[in-house]
Amino acid sequence: MPKMIWLGMDVHAASITVAQYEDQAPTAMVQTIANDPAQVRRLVRRLPAGSDVRACYEAGSCGYGLHRQLTALGVHCDVIAPALIPRRPGERIKTDRRDAEKLGRFYRSGELTTITVPTPSQEGVRDLVRAREDVRRDRTAARQRLAKFLLRHGHRYPGSHWTKRHWEWVCGHTFDGPARTVFVHYCDHVLALNERLAHLEREIRTLAESAAYQPVVTRLSCLRGLATLSALVLIAELYDLRRFRTPRELMAYLGLVPSEHSSGARERRGRITKTGNALARRLLIEAAWAYRHPARQTRRVHQALTTQPPEVHAISDRALHRLTARYRRLLSRGKTPHHAVTAIARELCGFVWAIALVPDLA
Repeated sequence: MPKMIWLGMDVHAASITVAQYEDQAPTAMVQTIANDPAQVRRLVRRLPAGSDVRACYEAGSCGYGLHRQLTALGVHCDVIAPALIPRRPGERIKTDRRDAEKLGRFYRSGELTTITVPTPSQEGVRDLVRAREDVRRDRTAARQRLAKFLLRHGHRYPGSHWTKRHWEWVCGHTFDGPARTVFVHYCDHVLALNERLAHLEREIRTLAESAAYQPVVTRLSCLRGLATLSALVLIAELYDLRRFRTPRELMAYLGLVPSEHSSGARERRGRITKTGNALARRLLIEAAWAYRHPARQTRRVHQALTTQPPEVHAISDRALHRLTARYRRLLSRGKTPHHAVTAIARELCGFVWAIALVPDLA
């Protein structure tokens, strides 16, 4: 039987601290190497020949380059979810050495939770949709700065903001002196971000029409509240929905299940856990607001359903009638609209999972 070697790796931008456990040895051999491909190859070559090597490190800002390099070198490597690493309540000392030793020890005992590592193609799509989200946030901040600048100078628009009419109203103002320079700067910044956001959205829509993504994007678009852009964002953030064995796993992954603190005969449930992917969770909650309207099929959904099999039609119709009725029922029980929409988003996860896993999708 080959010797088992467990590597706990605390990865930073410039260095990697490696704790090496052999079989069931109580202590580890710890070393620090540069975060450089040549040093990683040298580390692997120095390991005992014929041994079964298992390595792990925490997911973080350094990405998955180390995982892919170790895998190419024939080393089994797992990426660990940082939030699910066991921690002692009284632990007050944190060093790279201790972190590496803890990772290796817990990894050997099977107490760590691994994450799904995206392929380079999946990671590229995810980076694209996240870049779009970054620009959207920047544009929101730029719009707020412009609106507050106008408000400071006594200009307040009574209607809805950032419509075509509102933008015409904004551009109709004139200022003198330094205020004019500031006003032009804020306006140009908003216009530049509008163009950048439109460019990224065109790239995302083009990608959604490709053969790799068009089938699943079209099917997700058969649900009210999800269109081409939001459907591709979900796929980019969740990768393959088939990796979730049940819809409850998807709900828990997105942090849409209620937190719980029960003991003995007392049961206490609180707010949603908000763990996992925040962007996908926010997108589903935004989509859930569409179910506050009566259960009528929109033109967009009807068009998306024209090329779909009967199973997709059935799931779409069931989601439409169930979620709209549940929203009204929750409001009648005294729930606030925000609480009701969160509950709808949780159930919408189940329909997303079901419609994406229709058998002939692959």
